Amino acid sequence: MPLVVLCGRPGSGKSRRAAELQAALGGPERQAHVVAEAEGGRAALRAEVERRLSRRDVVIVDAGNELRSIRYELYCAARQAGTARCLLHCAGGPGGPDEPPFEAPDPRNRWDRPLFTVHGEEPLPLAAIRAALFESAPPPPHRATRTQPLQSSGFLHDLDRVTQEVLAAVMAAQRSGAQPGEVVRVPGVAEGLVLNRPVSMAELSRLRRQFISYTKMQPSDENLPQLASMFLQYLSRSIQ
Repeated sequence: MPLVVLCGRPGSGKSRRAAELQAALGGPERQAHVVAEAEGGRAALRAEVERRLSRRDVVIVDAGNELRSIRYELYCAARQAGTARCLLHCAGGPGGPDEPPFEAPDPRNRWDRPLFTVHGEEPLPLAAIRAALFESAPPPPHRATRTQPLQSSGFLHDLDRVTQEVLAAVMAAQRSGAQPGEVVRVPGVAEGLVLNRPVSMAELSRLRRQFISYTKMQPSDENLPQLASMFLQYLSRSIQ
């Protein structure tokens, strides 16, 4: 399950390095998967990484990961999964006025280490990367990332299903022309949601992940009938 996170400016060679890593780290004993940026942006990228981290394979994130907050999210995902990780910074790139801002990794930040930096055509430090991924113990999960034991085996399934249904209802209402200030209704739920502005699927997915993380900390079967209402209340407080 080791995770390799690439970061760098556009044109710095991240995709080429991801292909090199995939060839070097995969083999008969394990597969190496490359997860690249796609439609859906940051939320979709993290969701795919989290899905892959449930398997005993290497996951390579081929994306700009230009912000500290993005790299921190991936660090938390690896820590929650209990797997080792490292960060590969592809330095350089042509740069330009229209490219997104890039927050360079800093090894003093725990989410930016172990940090390896490559310039231009220099070879990858494969021995050091292998040591970081396969020979070091992953950090133990801390309170913020530790998944608490569920009181019901069906609780997590219901939590996932209900929150997905809420998101689907919100997106359907927006597609059908709901205007700011209108009440968005979820089938079977008395409480509605008033949106003061359009909300993207990426933002809703991020809020859904946060709500699930918070709810799993205090699971209770008594909350099952109120999950949809609780999520709607959370969205109402979070979307300003």
